[in-house]
Formats: sequence, structure tokens, C-alpha cells
Amino acid sequence: MPESRLERKLGLFPATSIVVSNMIGAGIFTTSGLIMSGLNNPAIMLALWVAGGVIAFCGALSYGELGAALPGAGGEYYFLSRLCSPALGFLSGWVSFVAGFSAPIAASALGFSEYFSRAVPGIQSLASGSLISPGTVKKLLAILVIILFTAIHYRGIRYGSRIQNALTLLKVFLIVILITAGLLSRGGSFGHLGGGGDLPGGLQGFKTIGLSLMWIMFAYSGWNASTYIGAEIRNPRKTLPASLLYGTAIVTLLYLGLNILYLYAVSPEKMKGVISIGGLAMGNLFGKPGEVIFSSLIGFALFSSLSAYIIIGPRVYYSMSEDGLFFRFARRIHPRFGVPSNSILLQGMIAITMVLSGTFEQVLTYMGFALGIFPILTIISAWKLKKREDTASGTRNFFLARVVYIVAGTLILILSFLERPRESSIALLTALSGFPVYLLFRNRKGK
Repeated sequence: MPESRLERKLGLFPATSIVVSNMIGAGIFTTSGLIMSGLNNPAIMLALWVAGGVIAFCGALSYGELGAALPGAGGEYYFLSRLCSPALGFLSGWVSFVAGFSAPIAASALGFSEYFSRAVPGIQSLASGSLISPGTVKKLLAILVIILFTAIHYRGIRYGSRIQNALTLLKVFLIVILITAGLLSRGGSFGHLGGGGDLPGGLQGFKTIGLSLMWIMFAYSGWNASTYIGAEIRNPRKTLPASLLYGTAIVTLLYLGLNILYLYAVSPEKMKGVISIGGLAMGNLFGKPGEVIFSSLIGFALFSSLSAYIIIGPRVYYSMSEDGLFFRFARRIHPRFGVPSNSILLQGMIAITMVLSGTFEQVLTYMGFALGIFPILTIISAWKLKKREDTASGTRNFFLARVVYIVAGTLILILSFLERPRESSIALLTALSGFPVYLLFRNRKGK
């Protein structure tokens, strides 16, 4: 099969666009009501969203240092394989393959179909008087979305990035308009921010904070997105770190604005346990039309996030295959479009399988825990940069940022494990299950 290297075609704007689109997804639109159920206090909830932004920014600083020194494709897999060991890198890539990209693609597609169905109730009429249930219609819509964006990004990174840029600009613009219109309306009350009750005492309170922060960090996941396409970014030493920092800062401000909007529109008691908190908030402020508009916006945001996932994931599988630690066909570069075409198709098929299985709703906590493990190990590995003369020259050392991310991330995982041991254990087993697969590929590579 013809193979070639990925070409450096992306500048600062498309790289930042991919970070923003990858971050703004289902998390910000579904977790605040669940978080309020445990915390019972709006001020603490807002403080944790700020803390999540600070942690993500520290991660972006640390990854910017790594990306500038080692500008390749694959994110954690690429860094860990070269700074620690191929086995550890493979385990991170394995988690990305199972839980990091295919599952979020399926979840984003199904989330889009849910909100699209709410915004356009007529879609349900397709199931009227037929053997197809409304749930099946939604799944078919989700599959069509996956096929559409797989086809778009199959045609090349430059073509796909133009679509992604447009989606990101429109999404950010709509969220800004939404926050502004909501906070200027007279239907809510800033007094809600001072309401609520007390946080549970003792260890239970810390476990609640840990689980809440893990959900928040799931919403912030994607702050490292441009490191997965480092091999396709022009002037990566400057562009890659800047894209991470700009993207994370933009999303942090938008997240704080949305959460203030939620609290302005909905009292803490009525907010508890509500997953579709955005629809409830806009329904309170503007009535049913506002709820429909906001549902459309959420669907669009998930549309854009799905597109970003489809761009990033195949670059991990491509990088693994280049190292002989994944299926050989995954490293094929399309001779005309210059993308890892087989990896894109493989990811699309797995995501469609997950849509049909219908289990994505059960793995949100699982995904959050699984995705929290390897960034910590990756940032720890950054201390090895000094020992590599070929990469250390000219890179900046953000020691404090590394320490903040490592300590905070580790505490979040420990507290989340104590609060949700079942989902956390499954996530750990998923990571460990990649080790025998690694041995299989390594032995084949040796032969």
C-alpha cells in the first residue's frame, strides 16, 4: 500500500479551532445539574468549574512544552512511547481507541439526534405508522451524522479543517449570543447564586468534590487536542502551544458564562439532577421557544465536537501503526487526500457499532476516569525532556503547572474511585487489557 508522511498544513487558527470544538461537547450541557445534586451549593459549583479551568490550563502549558519539543501525531501515545516506554504509550493509545474517541463520537452523535429531535419534533413522524420506533429513528440519524463527517474528513485535513473552522466560529458566536441574551433577560435571579445548602461533611464531602471535578474535567477534556495532530501543524514549536492555551482560555470563559446563566435561570433545588439543564434554563427565561432554540444549539455544539473527534482519533491509530504496534492497514496515507484513510474508516465503523449497542449512557463516568489516567503519566514524563538533547533545546519548563496538574489529577482519580468504584475499576481494567494486545503486536513486529 502507498504510504507517506503527514504534511504540515495547519496554522494557528485551525489548530485552535480543533481544541475549542473538541472541548465544547456534551459535558457542559449535561453535568451541572448532576453536580448540583451532590454539592448542593452554587458557589462551590462555580468554584469547581474555575478550578477545572485552571487544571486544564496547567495541562495545556505542560503539553505545549511537550508538543513543541516532540511535534508528532498521536498525543499521549506519541509522548509516552518516546519518553517512557512503547508499552505505556500503547496502553494510552488503547484507551484512546476504546474509550477516548470512538465512544465520544457515538455519544455526541446520539446526543445530537436527541436534541435535534427535541428541536424538530416532526422528525418523530418518520416513525408514525411504521415498524420503526422513535429510538431507531434517532439511532439512524446518529449513524448518518457519523457517516457524513467521516466522509468529510476522509477528503483531507485542509478540506475538513475548513468545515471545522466554520462550525467552531458559529458555535462560539451562538453561545456568546445565548449567554448575553439570557443574562440580560428579566426572567431569572442572581439571588440563586447565594442559595443552596451545605456540602456533605467529612470524607463524603471530599469524595463528592472529587467526583464533581472528574465530571468537570470530562467537560474540559480536549484541552490537549492539537497535540494529536502535531505532525500536521506548521511551525509547531510556536503554533502548537499557542493553540492549546488560546483554546483552553476561550472555553473556560464560555463554561463560566454558561454556568452563571444556568444558575441565574434556575434555582439550586430545581437544578438538582436535571441532565438537560440548558433546555430548562432557557425554558424558564424565554418559554418554550427558548427551549427549542437552546436544544438546537446543543445539538449543533455536539455536531461540531463529533467532527473534531473524527479528525483527531485516526492520528493516534496512525502513529501506533507507524511504530508497528497496531494493524498495518491503519498507517496507510491516502495518495490523493493525504490522510490516514483506513484509520478514519475504522474509527467510523466502531463508533457506529457503539451507536447500535446503545450503551453510551452507561459509560460517562467510565470515560471520565479512563481519560484522566494517561495525561497525568504524560506530564510526569515531561521531566525526561532534559535528558534528550535533541528535543530539550529552546523548550520552556513549566514546573509549577506540571505539579498542579499531577497532584490535582491524582486526587480527583482517588476520590472518584472511592465514590464510584465500579465504573473506575472497569476503566482500569480497560487500560490493563491493552497489555496482552501490546505483547501480541510486539511479538509480530519482532518476527
